[in-house]
Amino acid sequence: MPPIYARRVLSRRRVLTAAAGTSLLPLVAACSPSAGTLDPDQLRIMVPNAAGGGYDTTARILAGIVEDEGLGERPEIFNLEGASGGAGLARTVHERGNGDLMMMMGLGVVGSLHTNRAAVGLDEVTPVARLLSEPEIVMVREGSPHRDLASLVKAWKRDPARLRFGGGSLPGGPDHLATHLLAEAVGIDPREVRYRVYDGGGPTLAALFTGRIDAALSGVLENIDQVRAGAVRVLAVTGDQPVPGIDAPTLRDAGVPLGFANWRGLVAPPGLSPRQRDRLADLVDRVHDTSAWREAEQANGWTDDYLTGSAFGRFLMVESDRVGDLLDRLGV
Repeated sequence: MPPIYARRVLSRRRVLTAAAGTSLLPLVAACSPSAGTLDPDQLRIMVPNAAGGGYDTTARILAGIVEDEGLGERPEIFNLEGASGGAGLARTVHERGNGDLMMMMGLGVVGSLHTNRAAVGLDEVTPVARLLSEPEIVMVREGSPHRDLASLVKAWKRDPARLRFGGGSLPGGPDHLATHLLAEAVGIDPREVRYRVYDGGGPTLAALFTGRIDAALSGVLENIDQVRAGAVRVLAVTGDQPVPGIDAPTLRDAGVPLGFANWRGLVAPPGLSPRQRDRLADLVDRVHDTSAWREAEQANGWTDDYLTGSAFGRFLMVESDRVGDLLDRLGV
């Protein structure tokens, strides 16, 4: 089974264009108070969920690099929760012409637009850049009887209704999709999966430690400290390559024909002028070019998956269609 998205290796573009279907209104943007020169100390990055999760940590790493590498004043990070990212996307669309705002997003936001039937769409924002991809990890608590993926799958297939899985994303998000795709790949009807939703990685780990769930699929970044401390046992990683520092095979190496990756990127409000788009693109380009960003990728198990401008906009449209089709096919 192919990964949830097809990776594309494209050269970086310095100039961003809007996604297909996004209307640019330069005259409106020019009248906006944010339409002038990008003042780095005014730049804000919205995180559309709670502090401490993957979006939040990625945004704060990026902001720190902006400051530490002398690229500008540290951008302000703020959290706007609601509708699994839908509230943040609606706010971004509402900020038409504001060139001092970006929103961190990823696969979870795409899924939420389908499951919540959002009134706004990805074709209404300005695509800035896809930054990275990140695999999920299949994990159990250290005291679990399952010491490898084969043991977990055997128990799961024997009684699908008995094994309880958890994750920090709602239907359509990465944890949810990875769990149900794993079930499908090992021959279990995805509709039989017992999947419990928790509000992020922390509550998911708490449920795992207290035995409320038997296994969890979640992102590397949110769990790396617990993995390194030996508090959880990783049975497999869902990406195409092993993750440095995590002693676990890929799903394919463990005999399961599945590859899956989450991703994160940045979008901005609609109606930006070419100058506003260029300035945001240039800042993200310069962050991406630093050794500090490469070190962050390595430390957090990320894969560089940089894609900018209109190419990223086309990816968003393809990804939205793909997630909708997956939800329909999985019956979830």
